Amino acid sequence: MTSADLLADAFGRIREVVHEAADGLSPDQLALRPGGQANSIAWLIWHLTRVTDDHVADAAGTGQAWADGWAARFGLPLDIADTGYGHGSGEVAAVRVASAGLLTGYHDAVIEQTTRYVRDLADADLDRIVGAGHPVRDPAPGIRQGPTPGTGLPFSR
Repeated sequence: MTSADLLADAFGRIREVVHEAADGLSPDQLALRPGGQANSIAWLIWHLTRVTDDHVADAAGTGQAWADGWAARFGLPLDIADTGYGHGSGEVAAVRVASAGLLTGYHDAVIEQTTRYVRDLADADLDRIVGAGHPVRDPAPGIRQGPTPGTGLPFSR
């Protein structure tokens, strides 16, 4: 198994968890914030997917799925470049979705795009520096995408 195979498998497993968490939930259930302040399932999945979309598009030198129609479908009152980083309670509350299918559809599109990209990577490609100087991001695709597969997974129904 190559590193590319491992990454593709990890992203596929995340897709399964996202569907398990969201499928069958109503918009109100997706937006529920336990204790009134915790992140909702909708926000967690949206944020996980936006970060993946943003980072992989940057590493691959491609456009983001979000900017290619998904932002308009969601209709969120956020800047198109927003990934959720640094969101406070108000921004978290603003991430409401019309359906679980919209949320998982965007996630599926990003995972498909991500898998196409990572399947073509050689181990040496994971050391290439991308996004150097960005105050938030890790610079190498292997480092940047290493933590992403586990991000946001510890939510439950």
